[in-house]
Amino acid sequence: MTSQFTKKSEAWSARFSEPVSDLVKRYTASISFDYRLAPFDIQGSLAHAEMLAAQKIISADDWEAIQHGLKKIKADIDAGSFSWLLELEDVHLNIEKRLTELVGDAGKRLHTGRSRNDQVATDIRLYLRAAIDDILALLKDFRLALVNLAEQHAATIMPGFTHMQVAQPVTFGHHLLAYVEMFGRDAERLVDCRKRVNRLPLGAAALAGTSFPIDRERVAKTLGFDDVCHNSLDAVSDRDFAIEFCAAAALIMTHVSRLSEELVLWMSPRIGFIDIADRFCTGSSIMPQKKNPDVPELARGKTGRVNGHLIALLTLMKGQPLAYNKDNQEDKEPLFDAVDTVTDTLRIFADMASGISVKADAMRDAALQGYATATDLADYLVKKGLPFRDAHEIVALAVRQCVAEERDLSAMSLAELQNFSSLIEADIFSALSLEGSVSARNHVGGTAPAQVKKAIERVRKQLQ
Repeated sequence: MTSQFTKKSEAWSARFSEPVSDLVKRYTASISFDYRLAPFDIQGSLAHAEMLAAQKIISADDWEAIQHGLKKIKADIDAGSFSWLLELEDVHLNIEKRLTELVGDAGKRLHTGRSRNDQVATDIRLYLRAAIDDILALLKDFRLALVNLAEQHAATIMPGFTHMQVAQPVTFGHHLLAYVEMFGRDAERLVDCRKRVNRLPLGAAALAGTSFPIDRERVAKTLGFDDVCHNSLDAVSDRDFAIEFCAAAALIMTHVSRLSEELVLWMSPRIGFIDIADRFCTGSSIMPQKKNPDVPELARGKTGRVNGHLIALLTLMKGQPLAYNKDNQEDKEPLFDAVDTVTDTLRIFADMASGISVKADAMRDAALQGYATATDLADYLVKKGLPFRDAHEIVALAVRQCVAEERDLSAMSLAELQNFSSLIEADIFSALSLEGSVSARNHVGGTAPAQVKKAIERVRKQLQ
């Protein structure tokens, strides 16, 4: 039996009368992408072997040999000298076979009390836990970069929009803090998702548990898991945690895409609110004057990629009966790519945000173009005792005249304004100014510069 296993290099070869075809090997192998699980596979194997030795399931000598062998394998992988073999199908069998070559029968005993089903589920959770921690750190860096930019422009006035029409003046700092809030919720979601990632499947074996006297809680503690998965069938077949992560990743990218859309618009010469540092842009092969915002454009496109991974995983799981099925091999590439895309995007956006230059004059000029203080005039009349709907009608008439004459409300004389309402007095002009408008919204969540500074202080405390 031993010689036959060595000859065919497959863990199940004794059951079959003919070898797997080369086409099937290529079709079913996952080593081309799951090799990235190697450090987590070794981490899980060391914890499993330590428990087996503590429970007297394997000898102390076997445990020592396994440690030595896995340390050597990890060093070879880190050095790029490990030979990954397609015929061994996946990361688990590649490492196990090499371990057996190095330490003999002790390597064959490592798999006692476990299956590749609970092994891969554990590896993915270890991988994703580490990835979430990295992404949380990147979200923090990105939010801090946005906060720093917002602080510089706490009083820089720009037009706020609804329906892409000028609505009311806001400050650029306030606008940026909206994204800080979005990415803050993203961080909250990942923290919550991590709780469900951080549960140990190992010990569920193939699907029913194992007859060996294992100590799952010991392994969970060694690996830093908060708990074990409490049903062996669910432990090996659950991929909710990966789907949940991809949902959180899709929301992160959605927020990145919304910001990207604005960066692209703001950088357009027709708007000209900002400039993005040259290192994040490219030129044209034919038009020498062009400076294209490639990074936000590509991030906007990559959002669809991550959204697709979420749908792929949902579709992967929707028809699977319990417990483990080969379908689940297809969970890794979408998950890995979602992690890579979000990680790379956040890293580059944190850097890019630090290199944005703001054209404050262009922002202010734009805020003067759409009667952005019309609501302030209505509010002024309401404070004088006029019902809001009546005030709304009066201001609408005033705006209509301004549109016809191509001038702003603030350009009207006091006498002209009083033609619309006798309640209007000389103090109206402070209310109609852009600075007066934003300063008047001095409450929690408002755009007043004083509130923007308080919001920045609050976020900085969160990020400490």
